[in-house]
Amino acid sequence: MSVVEKTLQKLQDAKQKRPDPAAPDLTVAKPDFAARSPERSAPAAGQHPPIILDRPRLRTLGLLPPEAHERRLSSQYRKIKRPLIAGAFGRGAERVAKGHMIMLASAMSGEGKTFTAINLALSLAREKDLRVLLVDADVAKPQLSRTFGLEGEQGLLDVLRDPQLDVETAIRHTDVPTLSFLPAGKSSADATELLASRRMEELAALLGKHDDHRIVLFDTPPLIQTTESPALVQMVGQILVVVRAESTPQPVLLDALENLQDHPAVSLMLNQSMRSETSAYYYYGYGEEGSGAERSSSSDSG
Repeated sequence: MSVVEKTLQKLQDAKQKRPDPAAPDLTVAKPDFAARSPERSAPAAGQHPPIILDRPRLRTLGLLPPEAHERRLSSQYRKIKRPLIAGAFGRGAERVAKGHMIMLASAMSGEGKTFTAINLALSLAREKDLRVLLVDADVAKPQLSRTFGLEGEQGLLDVLRDPQLDVETAIRHTDVPTLSFLPAGKSSADATELLASRRMEELAALLGKHDDHRIVLFDTPPLIQTTESPALVQMVGQILVVVRAESTPQPVLLDALENLQDHPAVSLMLNQSMRSETSAYYYYGYGEEGSGAERSSSSDSG
């Protein structure tokens, strides 16, 4: 039994033993959302030149799979994104409150979260009727901003500091028409307080309401090693936790998931599984039936 499977079993057992019948569980919420607008206009994003996604460079950095594995990875990410899209827009399932706001998290650093953020964002951006905003909220270690050459550029932290700044002007287009990016912004000693502030709650809601066809994907700091991520948990509708196979200590993962027990829509993705020659990613979710699993082959990059 894998670390993730053991973790899910332990959480399921703990949930069943809870004496308080009013205690929250990990099933997906079922709010009644109104139908989303068919508006298709592109979101405003300032006058910055677009980010060119240099795919050969990203492959060299290990942030995109080798071309030989690209098709397998694309197939896997299609399976990973389907439940997220369902939760966001009610396609084949009940909508989740704020489901279009997705937090990408990990227990510790080194889990493959940056790789997952880029590849999941690209996969989501391939949907014909969606637009994706990738937000670098890992302000202590802004790997995405660094990768795109935007470290220290105006971004999330700057908008949090200055309520007069329009967040849409800090968003950067990319050469993928349906994918945009919000850099972390200029670092400061009060970054944690800014992410935990009322202003951040307002900003997150604003990003989600700007475009009815937008999914906002927040790349966030590790749950255990920082204090920023716990402050963001209640601002999003869905959380995807990246777990590196045969690497993440089970007690650490359990501690991280303990912080998320009150959240209605938590999923786990097992990254870099080497249990077979073709299976590198496993996706586990908390849904109506408890924990479910989907498996298929993919790249062994991570």
